[in-house]
Amino acid sequence: MTSFRAAVEARDLDAIEALLADEVVFTSPVAFKPYAGKAITLAILRTVIEVFEEFHYVRELSDGDQHALVFEAKVDGLDITGCDFLVTDDDGLIVDFMVMVRPLKAAQALAAAMGERFGDIQAEAVAWAERQG
Repeated sequence: MTSFRAAVEARDLDAIEALLADEVVFTSPVAFKPYAGKAITLAILRTVIEVFEEFHYVRELSDGDQHALVFEAKVDGLDITGCDFLVTDDDGLIVDFMVMVRPLKAAQALAAAMGERFGDIQAEAVAWAERQG
């Protein structure tokens, strides 16, 4: 999933948007229920790019339509390691996006940082969906 990796590392939100299927399901490491749809997934990704500091991928594994991208970053000054698990459709678009992170203290800091911004995330998702028609 080199194109997704390149888009994230370049912080190219337009390229990230182009790689998400409309029906993508995003499973957060800090939320109980998955989020369905491109609008909310894109809004979450836009925000997490701001929350993570020194983000970089360190490993990539792919097997057909299954991809795992291991990353390292900082959140609120704490080291965090995680993995983006992606499933793509026949067109190469991401239909399933699950993130897992560790250690617990950094995951809790991520949850707090994203929680503080969740109202803005929801508003951005609604605005994006309205612009799409």
